[in-house]
Amino acid sequence: MPVVAVVGDGQLARMMQTEAIELGIETRVLAGAPDESAAQVFGDVRIGDYTDLADLKAIAEGADAVTFDHEHVPNEFAQTLIDAGVAVEPRPEALIFAQDKLEQRRRLADLGAPVPEFAPITSPADAQAFWHQVDGAVCLKATRGGYDGHGVWFPSSESECSELVADLLDRDVPLMAERKIAFDRELSAMVARNRSGEVAAWPVVESQQDDGICRVAISPAPELDDEIARECRDLACRIAEELDVTGVLAVELFEAGGKIQVNELAMRPHNTGHWTQDGCVTSQFEQHLRAVLDWPLGSTAPTAPVTVMVNTLGGEQQPEMPVAERVAEVMRRYPQVKVHLYGKTYRAGRKMGHVNVAADTLEEALAVAEDAAHFIVNAAWLERRAEGE
Repeated sequence: MPVVAVVGDGQLARMMQTEAIELGIETRVLAGAPDESAAQVFGDVRIGDYTDLADLKAIAEGADAVTFDHEHVPNEFAQTLIDAGVAVEPRPEALIFAQDKLEQRRRLADLGAPVPEFAPITSPADAQAFWHQVDGAVCLKATRGGYDGHGVWFPSSESECSELVADLLDRDVPLMAERKIAFDRELSAMVARNRSGEVAAWPVVESQQDDGICRVAISPAPELDDEIARECRDLACRIAEELDVTGVLAVELFEAGGKIQVNELAMRPHNTGHWTQDGCVTSQFEQHLRAVLDWPLGSTAPTAPVTVMVNTLGGEQQPEMPVAERVAEVMRRYPQVKVHLYGKTYRAGRKMGHVNVAADTLEEALAVAEDAAHFIVNAAWLERRAEGE
């Protein structure tokens, strides 16, 4: 059986491993420390630094494919591995468009994809010019390294915008600006593509955010017009093909007034795809492994009318009740809930895990998933559930 090396030690790598076990794939992971989320479950753990070429060469040696659970590996190092005959997926020429938001915007604009107005920002004067261009509807972004709301700013005045840009540039933060979109909701169109060019798309999902962090994902997106759903899927498939993506691609979208615009790209399994573990024939983690090995892709058909994923984010304080007891209480009340924990130490706001609920109706799935996630975080049921018992 083939060997897949995963660079990155977070929960995405952890959940790839569980699927790899079922498929009989041999895996190894490059982790920063032995207690990181993925390092806890991989049999072959190599401690190292993904910005160290020697460590990358060591993890890649003898592997049939090298893939990632984040987009931060230096592209020149990935290319060095490719030049040495290693199958690195996704490849650097695709990955750059998930690493650099300005390059992403430029490439998508070249493809004719719907994107907000944008501009590179290299000085406060650039920021002032863009402020007037969009009548103050400015979203500033770090072009590299931002995630879960980090690296994104919404200045409330022209002077605040200029001062913020000056400060960020002084700290060597590369910047771009784009028009702030007054959207109705956020959607996610996820696809997978293998090296042979086969593409498979999952149903379009609605994602709900708290402070820039995805908290809820609903599949399929409720009351989404069939034509818009088709447009989202077709756009994601076209982006995967045009950028030559291998593996899972998430295209995060804004829906506003019946029209869509691209927000971000991620070239790896994604938070909005966690529902596929328990509501779909082929999960995003199995599909990613299939794709990077150039195996045939699996069916993306849903196995239930509705599936809801709710993240369990660390609360303001950790409850006295041990997490194992909290999970057992959830299982006792809701045997249909699927609990996924990441083995992470507690921190307020941290993604500690998620729950999935597949059901016949959105109302049932959402109510159960919200209550279960709330109990895992707080050791208390939501008031609406407690009062209804």
